[in-house]
Amino acid sequence: MSPRKTLLLPILLSLIACPAFAQERTDSRPLRRTPVVEVFEKTRDAVVNISSTEIVTQRSWGGMDPFFERFFDMPPRMRQYERHMLGSGFVIHPDGYIVTNAHVVAGAAEQTATFADGTGYEAQLIAIDTERDLAVLKIEADSSLPTLPLGRSDDLMIGETVIAIGNPLGYQHTVTAGVVSAVGRDVDISRDLSLKNLIQTDASINPGNSGGPLLNVLGELIGIDTAIRGDAQNIGFAIPVDHLREVLPDLLDVERRQRIVSGITVSNFDEPKVVAVQPGSPAERAGVRPGDVLEAIGRTPVREGVDYYIALIGHSAGDELDLKLARGPRKVSAKVELASRPAPDGAALAGEKLGLGLYPLPEDVAAELGLRHATGLLVLDVERGGPADQLGIVRRDILLSLGRHYVSSLEELGQLLEPVDAGRKLDVSILRIDRRRGKMKLSGTLIAQ
Repeated sequence: MSPRKTLLLPILLSLIACPAFAQERTDSRPLRRTPVVEVFEKTRDAVVNISSTEIVTQRSWGGMDPFFERFFDMPPRMRQYERHMLGSGFVIHPDGYIVTNAHVVAGAAEQTATFADGTGYEAQLIAIDTERDLAVLKIEADSSLPTLPLGRSDDLMIGETVIAIGNPLGYQHTVTAGVVSAVGRDVDISRDLSLKNLIQTDASINPGNSGGPLLNVLGELIGIDTAIRGDAQNIGFAIPVDHLREVLPDLLDVERRQRIVSGITVSNFDEPKVVAVQPGSPAERAGVRPGDVLEAIGRTPVREGVDYYIALIGHSAGDELDLKLARGPRKVSAKVELASRPAPDGAALAGEKLGLGLYPLPEDVAAELGLRHATGLLVLDVERGGPADQLGIVRRDILLSLGRHYVSSLEELGQLLEPVDAGRKLDVSILRIDRRRGKMKLSGTLIAQ
């Protein structure tokens, strides 16, 4: 090295290390900030990675070909193993309510939701809608959680920027960006499931992104990532957020779960208009009228109908809702004191409407079957010729769900059956343990009596 270069090297090194030079490099970050950076920083703490574990039971003949089963009276051995699945989700309420895809958690024995800081929580499956591929989970967090604001999907523009955050292939909290490639796409997910009116995007979506949010540049949820084309690149699909808005009040079912009565029914679409007020209810006594438009509950703005149902979470009987309403050009207030909803007799209603004698599933039996949350009710008796008998339910089956909701107690089942009238069709799923075929999850539709 020449003497001139030898003299210049320490000068260059001192310039790079000097505070002014370092400050200049640091100050370039604001210039490099994009809407994608801002959205990720604003929303990442409300996105979770979901790992699910399913207990699978298989027959085993100890090395003998199953073909010879017909010739030898040798019962098969039952072998259980765990199958792990990865997905994503997002928080919609500070109390720990999480939305994901139904296919991420359907059939799983347990789910864990892990946040960006590495904190993980065991999650309970609250409700599921397989037709729309949506599910709601609940975690018991140590503190109030950040949430994602719900946007809208009826005004999407082809070519507008969108951001996906999720858990592709297990790489936690991966962010990708792209555009809305198309809307109104119909996709066949499987032989039994087709999803309609999906958002198509070229933002990279891979296995593990399912259930994660698709966001606009304002950080609002516009879709739920759900599917990819395995034979293509940069073709992914998301469920429009408006589909979530449509079913979320029923999936949450806050008044039933928390045994409260307000007496108000609010429209799920567009403005949060009161479409019905139950006679003699707290809302009627407080002066709420059909046609009123909700503007706020206390200090919390209500922009759309689903906001009202989310705002009910965490309330109990005796709490007072301070409603701000618009009645035509007038602004009015109403204080609605929530009433308690008596708990129905679930065992009696199950016998009366389903023809089933049910018993809470013992925790040790639930754990042995891989039902970590003791989800399900044990069938002890089936009324001959009743709805359950006609569907083929037998003793020792385990009733897992009724409609969109999973059941873990007779009280919860009673709450679901309370409004059911005779003749109504009810989708049910059961778990059956068969000596030869192992554990099977079955579903069907029965008609209440």
